[in-house]
Amino acid sequence: FLALKIANVNWQSKLNKAAHHTSDYSSTEAILRRGQAFNITLKLQTTVQSGDNFTFIASTGPSPAESQQTKAIFNLSEEGASGWSATQEPSEPDCMNFTIFSPANAVIGRYKLKLQIVSGNKVSSTLLGQFVLLFNPWCPNDDVYMANEKERQEYVLNDSGIIFQGLEKYIQQEAWNYGQFEEDILDISLAILDRSLNHRQDPAVDVSNRNNPIYVTRVISAMVNSNDEKGVVEGKWNGKYCSGTNPLQWSGSVTILRKWYRGRYKPVRYGQCWVFAGVMCTVLRSLGIPTRVITNFNSAHDRNINLSIDKYIDISGKTLHLTEDSVWNFHVWNESWFIRRDLGSFYDGWQVLDATPQERSKGIYQCGPASTRAIKEGDVNLDYDSSFVFAAVNADYVTWLHYSKKRKERIYSDTRKIGKFISTKAVGTNFRVDVTANYKYPEAGSLKERQVYKKALKLLGVRSTGKRTKITRPRRRSAVARRQNMTQPAQKPSISGKLILDASPVIGQDILLTLVLRNLISDFKTIKVKLSASAILYTRKPKAEILQLSRSIKLGSEEVKEISFKISYSQYKNSLMGDRKILVTALCETKQGASLLVEKDIVLQDPFLSIKVLGPTVVHKAVNVQVTFTNPLSEMVTDCVLRAEGSGLLKEQLRINVARMAPMESSTVQFEIIPYKSGTRQLQVDLVCIHFSDIKGFVMLDVAPAQ
Repeated sequence: FLALKIANVNWQSKLNKAAHHTSDYSSTEAILRRGQAFNITLKLQTTVQSGDNFTFIASTGPSPAESQQTKAIFNLSEEGASGWSATQEPSEPDCMNFTIFSPANAVIGRYKLKLQIVSGNKVSSTLLGQFVLLFNPWCPNDDVYMANEKERQEYVLNDSGIIFQGLEKYIQQEAWNYGQFEEDILDISLAILDRSLNHRQDPAVDVSNRNNPIYVTRVISAMVNSNDEKGVVEGKWNGKYCSGTNPLQWSGSVTILRKWYRGRYKPVRYGQCWVFAGVMCTVLRSLGIPTRVITNFNSAHDRNINLSIDKYIDISGKTLHLTEDSVWNFHVWNESWFIRRDLGSFYDGWQVLDATPQERSKGIYQCGPASTRAIKEGDVNLDYDSSFVFAAVNADYVTWLHYSKKRKERIYSDTRKIGKFISTKAVGTNFRVDVTANYKYPEAGSLKERQVYKKALKLLGVRSTGKRTKITRPRRRSAVARRQNMTQPAQKPSISGKLILDASPVIGQDILLTLVLRNLISDFKTIKVKLSASAILYTRKPKAEILQLSRSIKLGSEEVKEISFKISYSQYKNSLMGDRKILVTALCETKQGASLLVEKDIVLQDPFLSIKVLGPTVVHKAVNVQVTFTNPLSEMVTDCVLRAEGSGLLKEQLRINVARMAPMESSTVQFEIIPYKSGTRQLQVDLVCIHFSDIKGFVMLDVAPAQ
């Protein structure tokens, strides 16, 4: 008996990768998508006997089993029970060509492929090699199928993007390097699945569930934060970041994922919401699930999910921490595209996932997938966590003036409507697209919008008595009571007010503000104004007090007065080291009672930074990049670092020390890049300095293929 000897196995890497849209992965391994044929060629040392029977065995996970769909046994030209099949194609005399098909619902992950040959009564078995199988948005039978090619290019294949941040009235673009095809990133994404709690508890069952995007995305949403299972990123929203990296200083996921992997799975410090969402987008795109990053402005974090956010201020206008609820300037999460076999086809499409650790879901810090259709229709009882996301975009905002434990008064504040300008990057460009209509019906207060809100309250068990069915601790009057029977409404005061910025505020300069007060009635009145300014995080949590003033203003009949004041650089410079956000509040009280709260969020603008690429960008050809920036301060600045990164342009993050910059001085730094991938590429530059928060910039480059 001569066992069939195989000289080598050709995995037809180039051909298969092109057909499977996986050419961008920097790995030499065979990377394939499910539900689609691939080819392999065996070069033989011996000849095949006519009666030889060929059987293929594809297996994945630590304990492959046919019953778990983690092992498939299939013969030539007949489809096995597993949905896998193989056919032999014509070939050269000393070769064999095979086409192998995987089913569109196969488990994803790293597989071994074996060939078993039965010749007479002898059996020989050969390992042909390994391959990685991914989700396939190009395959109509895959749960993640996306019909539009431009959308697939964006949501699966684009390795850079834009994450929107800032304020609803001052939306900023931040560049992010997803880098899902960079070296090791796919391996790291698979390692993330293998480190999950589910995998540790029962590896065989965990792997067998990896055919389902609902399961995979939920596991990743838990693993991207470090809260339960030593996941990738550790969150921090207070204090200093000395023992790690300030979340504002990351520009992409690659550095973070490699740091976690190379550091033996020690959580990377520190992240805030856009970091969690950026990393999750990288991991899910690398596994083949269409994913995008979403920003919700004025996002509610409603701890007890009663659809009401209460804010307390004391008589000087300072925010008090009497509640766990909060409204963030913005919050960033993800959406992934797949069908919902568990809920029914009405709920197919974009699904919300949130890896930021805010609340536990079934005991673990994870969130989603929640169907955007379910959120829009108020179906807050549907899996997973749709009530939490519904509250983030729909809760009510109520302000209370707190005199003492026994006495508080609901005051009038212009309700910043929750859930505004829900944004994502456009397909094929860096423009902002507003997707608010995917989350809620138009016009707050319209009949349809009210019906959905009432349905959600009912499903959540928030009743007019203020009792919650799920929550045992005593509640204040519920949102329904507030909306229906306003026995103690915030009396609309007889004055109106507005805070106006006199000029765009720039770091290093004084901030000039005007409070405009208008008497709405013909009575003469005296108004006590208490102004306060604090440095805040994007979660609107105060970090440090900057300023407190009080003034007494006399207003005649229907008179308008302007009160100007400034926050000088010396007052805010020490509080704005890491972030550049200030919250200014003016509490205006009249003798007649009714109080008015006027608030203004301020984001100091980035000083100027310009990036010039000095020549054409071509694969494997070096080109120089020139970066010019200015020290915005009227003092000497030392120890700055210029960092640059970009997938397809720089294999690792580049760091250049900028020793010193005189006050207001401009500086130019030059460095070289050698692009290694063609197409549209994003180069990001970040000037990091302890004296002021980062100055970031980016430029899009069209890299030509090698000539």
